[in-house]
Amino acid sequence: MGLTKTDLFTENQNEVAMLAKAIAHPARVAIIEYLLKVNACICNDIVNELPLAQPTISQHLKELKNAGIIKGNIEGNAICYCINEPVFSKIKGLFGPMQPIQNTCC
Repeated sequence: MGLTKTDLFTENQNEVAMLAKAIAHPARVAIIEYLLKVNACICNDIVNELPLAQPTISQHLKELKNAGIIKGNIEGNAICYCINEPVFSKIKGLFGPMQPIQNTCC
């Protein structure tokens, strides 16, 4: 089997890229902000909060959940979402290790 481009990078670099891609949409940022504000909610709560259709919000929730940024628990016939704290802590510190190099060209 052939080498994929991601194999050329470290595990940390691939993880940072995956998390950054997952939050690289304003709707997903809005969902994260809402979940941080309310601590947990049902999908319909988010639909009432954001100016997007329910299927669109569900797709964004799916992307955030696949990246591990949020968790979802089934409660009756609805799913209650919340922030996955360990992964969100990684996001908060994502760019901390990257330090600018003193450069004389600019």
